Amino acid sequence: MATIVSYTARPRRLMHAVLLAFAVLIGVGSYALVGLGRFDELPPNLLEYGIGAALLAVVLQVAVMWRAPYTDPVILPLVVLLNLLGMALIKSVHAANQIYGLRSSATAERQMLWAVLGVGLCVAVIVLLRDHRHLRRYTWISAVAGGVLLLLPLLPGIGDSRNGSRIWISIAGNSFQPAELAKIAFALFFAGYLVSRRDTLALAGPKVLGIHLPRWSDFGPILVAWGFAMAVLVFQTDLGTSLMFFGLFVVMLYVATDRLSWLVIGAVMFLPPAVFAATQMSHVRTRITCWLDPLSGANYGGCEQINQGLFGLANGGITGAGLGEGRPDVVPHAESDFIFTSFAEELGMVGAFALLLLYLLLVQRAIRAAVGISDGFGTLLAGGLGFAMALQVFVVVGGVTRVIPLTGLTLPFLAAGGSSLVCNWIIAGILVRLSDAARRPAARQVDGPGAAPAARTSPEVMA
Repeated sequence: MATIVSYTARPRRLMHAVLLAFAVLIGVGSYALVGLGRFDELPPNLLEYGIGAALLAVVLQVAVMWRAPYTDPVILPLVVLLNLLGMALIKSVHAANQIYGLRSSATAERQMLWAVLGVGLCVAVIVLLRDHRHLRRYTWISAVAGGVLLLLPLLPGIGDSRNGSRIWISIAGNSFQPAELAKIAFALFFAGYLVSRRDTLALAGPKVLGIHLPRWSDFGPILVAWGFAMAVLVFQTDLGTSLMFFGLFVVMLYVATDRLSWLVIGAVMFLPPAVFAATQMSHVRTRITCWLDPLSGANYGGCEQINQGLFGLANGGITGAGLGEGRPDVVPHAESDFIFTSFAEELGMVGAFALLLLYLLLVQRAIRAAVGISDGFGTLLAGGLGFAMALQVFVVVGGVTRVIPLTGLTLPFLAAGGSSLVCNWIIAGILVRLSDAARRPAARQVDGPGAAPAARTSPEVMA
């Protein structure tokens, strides 16, 4: 006879608090070093900045202890550290622009205000979302909301074009990038849609060149996702955002069905529109040219941003010029699109690899939550959000270092920008909830004499 017993897991509250404290200490210390490097004195608002960062960390700790005690103790400290490092770099760029008489709209203080809003929304997600499976009820609402958000910049009057891409909306002097919020909505839709149709989509259709193609009746969802991605590419001339959305859907298809053919089909479908954009759209064609040969005499003037970014990377060397000692003022958009260049110049190749390691660890924790969670919806949602973050980091860093053509995406939590920071904090809150569900102990079935083996046992508590 089978009996049900329970076991006690370790919530890891103390580890979470210690890691948060270390993140705040490193972030505030970086902010202080920027002031010493630029002006040979501590920033005058260092005390207020440190108290504000500490209060945000305390709020996060209390929310986790109250509503998600079994969450992965590494996720939020990583996010806090990335956010504070970003504010230190934004402070460095702003101070350099002031010294050399250049205008800069982004400041660390403004980014701190956006961080406060982001942390508030993250806490709201942790506190109010008691069970992530409730989000599955809004599958089709998320699809409609994501589509509307994605196409909002095309509306006359509120759509705003910047640097050749129409991905912003501007209302009453305030700008917002709705694609960041659409990313969350589409991840929810893809997870809810695919978990209910994964068996149908996994059925093999005809075999062509050794690849099992899906049945024609199952090809509808990928065509819709492809259509939205192409609308962003053609009408908003934004290759990076279209790649992120279409790639997110295709990878979640692969996770849901475990069929490699979906990845091949996705790559084949995205390639022709990308070639069309590279040859027919002047904005995209310029970025392709700067990717291939930015230092030639004919292209040098039009590729100033990527060239100055490369010089900044070279100036950083192995260990960097030091916080507050670089020249980010010579790189256009050094606090947003090219903040990785600013980071690598001041902290060197060692710092750049450490930054990438932080992102890698954050993505790994998201995937770990996806593996440990018990329901298919949570697995797809955690995996999709983790992949979206990984793809965004790859596209940004790859563009700055000329691995791939430059895009208009920004590094999560690091780059200046309210819409990106706030929406990524919401993602952090969802990952905390998913991680808590993956690690939370449950009743475990123990086989007695003559009993059938248990169908499922609770996952072990992960460090």
